[in-house]
Amino acid sequence: MDSVLIVVLNWNNLADTEQCLASLHTQSYPDFTILLVDNGSTEHGTNAGLERFAEQYGKQLVILRNKQNKGFAGGVNTGIRYALELDFTYVALVNNDAVITEDWLETLVATSKKENSSLTTGLLLHEDGKTIDSTGDWYTTWGLPFPRGRNNPTKEAPKGGAVFGVSGGGSLYTTSLFRDIGLFDETFFAYYEDVDVSFRALLAGHTAYYEPRAVAYHKQGATSRTIPGFAMKQTLKNLPLLFIKNVPTSMLVSIGVRFWLAYILIAGKAILSRNIGPALSGLLQGVWLFWTHGLPERFRIQQHRRVASRKVSKLLWRDLPPDQTGLRKLLRRPVQ
Repeated sequence: MDSVLIVVLNWNNLADTEQCLASLHTQSYPDFTILLVDNGSTEHGTNAGLERFAEQYGKQLVILRNKQNKGFAGGVNTGIRYALELDFTYVALVNNDAVITEDWLETLVATSKKENSSLTTGLLLHEDGKTIDSTGDWYTTWGLPFPRGRNNPTKEAPKGGAVFGVSGGGSLYTTSLFRDIGLFDETFFAYYEDVDVSFRALLAGHTAYYEPRAVAYHKQGATSRTIPGFAMKQTLKNLPLLFIKNVPTSMLVSIGVRFWLAYILIAGKAILSRNIGPALSGLLQGVWLFWTHGLPERFRIQQHRRVASRKVSKLLWRDLPPDQTGLRKLLRRPVQ
């Protein structure tokens, strides 16, 4: 039986974490351990809550504490390193504001074996179950990523198949993947770090797969909504980094022209809509990291690329993301 470490990251949100742990406890797959990583929480009652979880779940639950908030990327890396040290076969990442169904893990492990997929995801629904949060990730020919199927009715969920990438909020990864391509890039902190891993995995020849029978429910944005301007700042900081690290050289111009146009328009809109502080901070950091981190990482990633550009091209979404209504209107691009 292949062992699985389920990593749950908590930051000042023990109420949601408690519901998540309860759903993980009932998994039908027999060989798993839950690792709860507290990411520098400062919320009153955190210590007492973690002690209560430890007593309730016993040996099935391991708790590690980071002294400071390392973001999503740094937080889950704490768990991934633990899995690598103890030779787990898989790492499952589950957002602490998600609740998963009883056969979720069993279905993903079986799918990973059947499809030989290094990254495997399921049908992630919104909390009410009526609409889709994600069925994996797309990367577009405009250099903008987005969740597959977001806000579509649940009844329109696609059939299973290979996808560009998977969401870090509820997916299964082989530990051999991380031994090959490295861990999450902690420079991202939060937002698009999972797309970056998926892109690097694709370039290295790994397969990502979506299986709709593995169902989970997610409170989208439960953490980020508590920090005003955080989403915009991280978006503007991380989009250039994601682009320059991963887009193959043969696509740099075609995607780059669209990307920089879209990026400038997104930044301009943010600045004009009273998000000037977070927008300027994200913009400046994004430009700085493009040169100081993105380019050096690009040389390393592209040097070890194992797949042809045409394979990457086939997995791209050839349009703007559906939620970019303002860009569509400005550029007079109808929905495809």
